[in-house]
Amino acid sequence: MIHFNEVVLANGLRILVHEDPATPLAAVNILYKVGARDEDPNKTGFAHLFEHFMFEGSVNIPEFDAPLQFASGENNAFTSNDITNYYDILPATNLETAFWLESDRMLSLDFNLESLETQKKVVCEEFKEHYINQPYGDVWHKLSALAYKVHPYQWPTIGKELSHVENATMEDAKAFFFKYYRPRNAVMVVAGGVKTAEVERLAKKWFSDIPGGELALHNLPKEPIQTDARILELHEDVPLNAIYKAYKMCDRLHADYQASDFIRDMLSTGESSRLYNELVKEKKVFSSVAAYLSETIDDGMFIVEGKLNPGISMDDADKAIEESCLRLADTVTENELQKVKNKTEAYLTFSDTNVLNRAMNLAWYDMLGDPNGINREIDKYLAVTTGQIKTVAQRIFDKNRCSTVRYFAKNK
Repeated sequence: MIHFNEVVLANGLRILVHEDPATPLAAVNILYKVGARDEDPNKTGFAHLFEHFMFEGSVNIPEFDAPLQFASGENNAFTSNDITNYYDILPATNLETAFWLESDRMLSLDFNLESLETQKKVVCEEFKEHYINQPYGDVWHKLSALAYKVHPYQWPTIGKELSHVENATMEDAKAFFFKYYRPRNAVMVVAGGVKTAEVERLAKKWFSDIPGGELALHNLPKEPIQTDARILELHEDVPLNAIYKAYKMCDRLHADYQASDFIRDMLSTGESSRLYNELVKEKKVFSSVAAYLSETIDDGMFIVEGKLNPGISMDDADKAIEESCLRLADTVTENELQKVKNKTEAYLTFSDTNVLNRAMNLAWYDMLGDPNGINREIDKYLAVTTGQIKTVAQRIFDKNRCSTVRYFAKNK
């Protein structure tokens, strides 16, 4: 059980405090409720750009990293379709340093044109390196746009087009920042060797004067139910033919999410998994195969991908994936389910031994609407039955709700 206390400032900033006297460290995690799904379709990649730009200095602090390093701390950040997350970990005795740094960049960045142009170039180079010049690099752009026709999950976090970040102006940056990076649109978690009273004192000292801003509403269009199989064929200079199949699945809060995660585990985790045994080891259809979830808050994708062995046709590879996935619905056993339950219970329990993981997970569950969800997640997984696995697998692996990218290697 992970215990925590809640503090809410007058400006709307929510603060969760998890006291753990067993560690001398403190983790400070700030989750901003903004991701790629919140971007203007004509100005994408901004959430990822700000992941970089937020380290460029703020009103009173010209360099974010140096003071934290002097306090024996470290930091990082990540962006997804749904959130942007920043974290610091440092000795608990130096906790105020993190409050000083985080509050100043929440107050306002140093909107310096040279800094913005520098980070735009960094993001654009990342776009080119990983999405344009990398073999199969554009597959997420193609697959997302194929699977989503209305919802903004139709572009990845790097952005829809390189030009969107290239053409970003200072006015664009300021508008995005002051809309989303506000106290009312954030949750702060402080975990480790801390006391709630001290955290509350520091929070009021450093954050209470920051204007709360407006609560950003995520009025996103709901993706219509997909009723047709969609196939896109690409012919590019890549080493091997490859196939990517994205089946529509439930949202993160749906009762079927945990069963969907177990299905992914059974199909693709380790050399004892079904896809590896059936399609790599036995039938030798693929040289490699994997399955994973997009893990989005709104309706997501259950993705299966594989690199074809020479001589295997794309139709045969496609059919092999469909048959293996559907076979799970008919043949899942209690022993197989118990195996993934044990693995998941061990993973979730072990991950919560890390104070930074606890901080990030508390912020994530608060984003989902209930921070106590962190204490109920294991029970949800352990409650899954073989009957539910069968039902959910049949629902997911409907070919009429699947979007497929067939990636053909030229001259192969």
